[in-house]
Amino acid sequence: MIARNLTIKQRRTPAPLGTLLDQILTGLGLSHNLGGWKAVVQWPDIVGERMAKISRAIRFEDDTLLVSVPDSVWRQQLALEVEAILEKIHARPGGKAVRKIHFVS
Repeated sequence: MIARNLTIKQRRTPAPLGTLLDQILTGLGLSHNLGGWKAVVQWPDIVGERMAKISRAIRFEDDTLLVSVPDSVWRQQLALEVEAILEKIHARPGGKAVRKIHFVS
């Protein structure tokens, strides 16, 4: 076997699964949507604990992140902070796929 003949330094370190998935999706031309779906998954990290308690990113579609909030008061409050939230999303890898955020109650 070839692996037995390699020294420890010569063996390749396995790539993280997330990295491999990113490469596969990029190769298939699907990486644009990946950035938006990452924002869905990473919503609590993006907005912080306080906002994550009252809102939940539920879907990414057509460059828009759909976020559920409990009522119109919170919908208006988060709408006032949408630019700051978008800046945080855009600072993340693939985050520029999100162009708009739509809050629904």
